[in-house]
Amino acid sequence: MAETLAAMANADGGELVIGMEDDGTLSGVPHAQDKLRLLLGVPKDRNYVNPALPCQACKVEAPDGKKLLHFEVDWSPDVHLLADSRCLLRVNDTSLPFASDKVAALKAAKAQGLLERSFPPGARLDDLNLELVADELGKVWPGLSPEDALRRYGLISGRNGQSVPTLAALLLFGLEPTRWHPRCGLDFIRWEGTASKTGAELNIAKRFRIEEPLSVLIREAREAIQPFIRERQQLHDLFFVEKLEYPTFAWQEAIVNAVAHRDYSLQGAPIEVWMYDDRMEIRSPGLPPAPVTIEALNRRKRVHFSRNPMLVRVLSDLQYMRDVGEGVPRIFDEMDRAGCYPPRFEMVGGFVFQVTLRNEPIYDRKTLEWLKQFAEVELSGDQKRILAYAHAHGDRFTSREFQKVIGTDIYGASNAIKDMIRKGVAVLPVKRGKVYEVREPLRAGPEMPETLIRLLPRLQKVGKLRNGDARKILCTNRISAGRALKELVEAEWLAGTGRRGAGAYYLPGRRLLNQSPIASKTQETDSMDQETDSMDEQE
Repeated sequence: MAETLAAMANADGGELVIGMEDDGTLSGVPHAQDKLRLLLGVPKDRNYVNPALPCQACKVEAPDGKKLLHFEVDWSPDVHLLADSRCLLRVNDTSLPFASDKVAALKAAKAQGLLERSFPPGARLDDLNLELVADELGKVWPGLSPEDALRRYGLISGRNGQSVPTLAALLLFGLEPTRWHPRCGLDFIRWEGTASKTGAELNIAKRFRIEEPLSVLIREAREAIQPFIRERQQLHDLFFVEKLEYPTFAWQEAIVNAVAHRDYSLQGAPIEVWMYDDRMEIRSPGLPPAPVTIEALNRRKRVHFSRNPMLVRVLSDLQYMRDVGEGVPRIFDEMDRAGCYPPRFEMVGGFVFQVTLRNEPIYDRKTLEWLKQFAEVELSGDQKRILAYAHAHGDRFTSREFQKVIGTDIYGASNAIKDMIRKGVAVLPVKRGKVYEVREPLRAGPEMPETLIRLLPRLQKVGKLRNGDARKILCTNRISAGRALKELVEAEWLAGTGRRGAGAYYLPGRRLLNQSPIASKTQETDSMDQETDSMDEQE
């Protein structure tokens, strides 16, 4: 409990219910009163977490009599450490460790969150559009008055006997948001061509500004920009993507992130969306807050930290944002599925964070059609790109070519290629210095046992099988599943790894790999175990 609540306070805050399962069923807390008091006191007990957490804890009794414990922890300007000095950060549903040498940077980043909680001089409750509050927050908290809903988020507070709005409240629901922040809106420019020009060659085709409260700004921006997203006729059903020049989720999520995470202390610049013939650029003022870095974003790492946690919480409840920390990886996935180049994250002019989405496809139509056969295999965009490269070069590639084409180092290439080998889409040569050869996806053959045919989709998808996979797919027990896997190993359909117990798993065997049409061009190998060992020696 201390780990979860501290990680939430270090991130955006959150809620924890003890006695309720993930699927919503009530299991209850079967402890005596003294134990319940101990659990309820954990957030304030410095034997567990230091400093004490800003948390409300209470006991709730369900209609069936079962007891539940409810904890609601707020975002905190402090960094909370556990009794063993560990620092955790909540990302989606996981509490991730945070390096001790970066705690100071985290403290500095959290200090920025105080801006949205400040009370602008002269601001009153009358400066808020309470009808808008009722319309928007009424969807989340039906039955609550606008004032109570605002209080629920800490957006208003009592001062001198009056309810006073925070800056976050004024930005989200203000009658005149620009009165409190002159550039809190969004500017859109459609440029003709692939570069912006000025003077006599000015090439602006369309320009408009959206100045609305943030609770509706994102929706207004989506509706205003959508007509400028053209259909792209050259893609047809590649991995089930829509026929648009930009995947809808990708450009809309980039705008949501710009609104939610920009640095509102920089009042001289707005969020900007610049659209060219070949790309879209979404710009927001401010550096990424620690621990988020440009490098981590470009490497698809699952990182998250909210500069404006109060705004993020409201926008999440209004369904503008999804699982915390998942937006950027999904942008990569959507661009990959559309056959486009990955997004690029960079700083422009030292203080503007820019996301660039390119609309031209990486592959021609013939290559896209060829890649469809790998749709059921879990491959990254980099792995798909090297397959396309190999297809244009005799279905072969080297580790050096992987590094050059993808822009990675030998270790990144090694891990990606090993994964392709496990999933049966590449073969490792026996002799050093030889190229890797592409294999078509594993398919059921006429001599393949029925047991393996049933296991094949899982093997193709993740590249290996465990006893638990076999138990679930074959609807049998552990012993029978182990016996079936052993028989497939003996028949060389699968290859064991030599591991025992819970860590044991099985890879495609020689007989299965040799069923691939492209594999017939390659030399046979003794086992996937030997292949991996050989690759380790090359490194």
